[in-house]
Amino acid sequence: MRARIMYIEDKSGGLVGPCRIGRVAFSKTGSTLRYDGRSFQSLKGHGFKANFIDIEAGQHFWISGPRKDGADGLYGRITQPEDVDADVAEEYWRQVRGLSQVPGSGPQKGLPPAESP
Repeated sequence: MRARIMYIEDKSGGLVGPCRIGRVAFSKTGSTLRYDGRSFQSLKGHGFKANFIDIEAGQHFWISGPRKDGADGLYGRITQPEDVDADVAEEYWRQVRGLSQVPGSGPQKGLPPAESP
């Protein structure tokens, strides 16, 4: 299974929600993504300010590749050190953002638990 660092933002509560930078695994076809024990399926252009849905919880998410300038969110939200999973922090800050020093990363990994439908 192919994997890469991605920006994941929960859109179920509105236009801006909790976000993470973490390693996302892709299915063979690329239509299903996996992160933090959750599976996401593409909305194939049919979402409102979201491009994936949590298959089990039905929550909408914005999932995209990270940007060098850090404006990873749909509305240019700048990623903060506490938004980055510790297991990808060094790779994200050095290779994606191009920083020579790595800021402290967030203590936790993953998104808040899924809400019951």
